Amino acid sequence: MARENGGASAMEVDDSKSDPSMQKFSINVLQLLKSAQMQHGLRHGDYTRYRRYCTARLRRLYRSLKFTHGRGRYARKAVTESCVTEVRFLHLVLYTAERAWSHAMEKRQLSDGPNSRQRIHLIGRLRKAVKWATLFSQLCSVKGDSRTSLEAEAYASYMKANLLFEQDRNWDTALMNFKSARAVYEELGKYGDLENQVLCRERVEELEPSIRYCLHKIGESNLQTSEFLHIGEMEGPALDLFKAKLEAVMAEARTQQAASLTEFHWLGHKFPISNAKTRVAILKAQDLEKDLHGPAAESLSSEKRLTVFDKIFAAYNEARSCIRNDLVSAGNAENVKDDLNGLDKAVSALLGQRTIERNQLLVSIAKSKLTKRREEKNEKVTKPEELVRLYDLLLQNTSDLCDLLTSGRDQKPEEAALAEECVLKTLVFQAERCFYLALSYGLAGKRVEAYVLYCRARSLAEEALQRYDSSGSSDEVLQRELKTLHDESRSNSCIEHAKGIMEEVKGPENLSKKISTISLSGTDGKVLFLLLYTKEKTQLES
Repeated sequence: MARENGGASAMEVDDSKSDPSMQKFSINVLQLLKSAQMQHGLRHGDYTRYRRYCTARLRRLYRSLKFTHGRGRYARKAVTESCVTEVRFLHLVLYTAERAWSHAMEKRQLSDGPNSRQRIHLIGRLRKAVKWATLFSQLCSVKGDSRTSLEAEAYASYMKANLLFEQDRNWDTALMNFKSARAVYEELGKYGDLENQVLCRERVEELEPSIRYCLHKIGESNLQTSEFLHIGEMEGPALDLFKAKLEAVMAEARTQQAASLTEFHWLGHKFPISNAKTRVAILKAQDLEKDLHGPAAESLSSEKRLTVFDKIFAAYNEARSCIRNDLVSAGNAENVKDDLNGLDKAVSALLGQRTIERNQLLVSIAKSKLTKRREEKNEKVTKPEELVRLYDLLLQNTSDLCDLLTSGRDQKPEEAALAEECVLKTLVFQAERCFYLALSYGLAGKRVEAYVLYCRARSLAEEALQRYDSSGSSDEVLQRELKTLHDESRSNSCIEHAKGIMEEVKGPENLSKKISTISLSGTDGKVLFLLLYTKEKTQLES
C-alpha cells in the first residue's frame, strides 16, 4: 500500500466545489509515471516487470473502487465522465494505457526482433495505448484542471506519434504530434517546483531525437545517417522506439556498405568474403570497435563499455556461424575451404583479443573496489580471490589465442609478433595472479605461503620486464605497471617476512598467557589434566 500512495504527492483534488460533478482533479502525469517507471523496472529497461506492475496496480484500483466487471460472466464497465467521481478513475485509464504501451515495448525488445506476427501484435498494443491515452485526455479536459488537461493532451500526442513512428508512415502527422508534446513540456518546464522542471526538460531532450528522425524521413533535415549514432547515446524510456529505428537504419547502411567489402585484411593476410551476411556482421563489429578505440572511448563508462563488448561478441559470433555454414556447403572446393578456414581463424583471433580486453576491463573494475571502504550498506567490496579467478580466465584466454596464432601454415611476421605479445601478457598475468593469491594468503594469516608467492610474483615481474625490454615494445603503461608490481611484491614480501618472525617470537609468550588463564575447576582444567597425564605416560613408556 505504501507504493500505491507513493504518487499522492503528485496528485491533488480541488475540494472547493461542493458539487461532486463539478470537482476538478489535479494529476502531475509526468512525475507520477516517471516515478512508477523508475521504481518498477524501466531503470534497467525491464518492460516485462513494468507491465506486471501496471496489471497489479489496475487490479488494486478496480477492487478499491468496486468497479469490477462482474462475477462469472464478464460485463465490461466503461469509464465515462459521469462515473469519474474521484481521481483514481483517471488512474485506471492512465495505467491501462501504460500497460498496453509497455507490452508493445516488451515485444520490441525481443533478442532477434519481432517477427511478422509479433509485429502485428506490437502495433495492436500501441493502438490500444493510443485509444486509452485519448480517452484519458478527453476525461482530463472535463474533469481535470488546466495543467492536468495539458499534460494529458501531451501524453496522448506522444502515444499517437509512437504508433505512427512504429508503422513507418505518416511522418508528417508523427512529427506534428511529437512537436505538440514537446511544446507542452517546454511550457510546463517553466513553472512548478524544481523537480517538475527537471522532468519536463528531460522529456523535451528525449523527444528531440525522434523529431529530428521524422524531419530526416520527410526530407527536411540534412542529418547524415552516421550522425544518428551520437543521438542514440541518450538514455530514457521515450527513446527506446527511436533506438530500434536507429538500429534498422544502421543495418540498412551496413548492407549497402557491405557490397564494397570484398576482402578482409588481417595481420598481412587477405581473405575474400562472398557471403553478404558475413560482411554485414563483420562491418557491425568494426563499427562497434570504433566506439571502444575511438576518440570518444574515454568518455564511456565501464557499464557502457561492457555493453559494447557484448554487442561485438554477438556480431563476431554471427560472422563465425555464417563462415562455418559456408564451410559445410563448400563441398570439395579446396581453395574455397582454405579461404574460409583462414577467415574463420582471423575472426576467432579478433574475438579472442576482444575477450582479453573485456576481462582486463573487469579486472580494472575489481581493482577499483579492492581497497574501497563500504560507504553504503549493500556495497560490494572485491576480495583478492575474485581477482585470482579473473586472472585465471585471462591466462586461459591468452593460451587459447597463442595456440590459434601458432597453428596453421604460412605464418606472417605480424602473427609471430602478436604471438610474442601473448607470451608477454601471459607472464604479466601470472605475476599479477601470484600477487593477489599472496595477498589472499596474507589476509588469512598464512605468512610462509604469502612470502613465497610474493617472491614468485617478483621473479615473474622481473622476467616480464626483461622480455619487454628485448621485444622493443613501446607500451609505457605496461612497463610502468610491471615496475609497480615488482616493487610492491618486494615490499610485501619483506612485510610478510617481518610479520612471520614477530609471530614466531611472540608465540611462546602468547601460549603461556593462555595457559595462565586456564581454570582448573572447569572444562579447561580437565583438558589440562589429560594433557599432563598423556605427557607423563609417554615419558614412562620411553
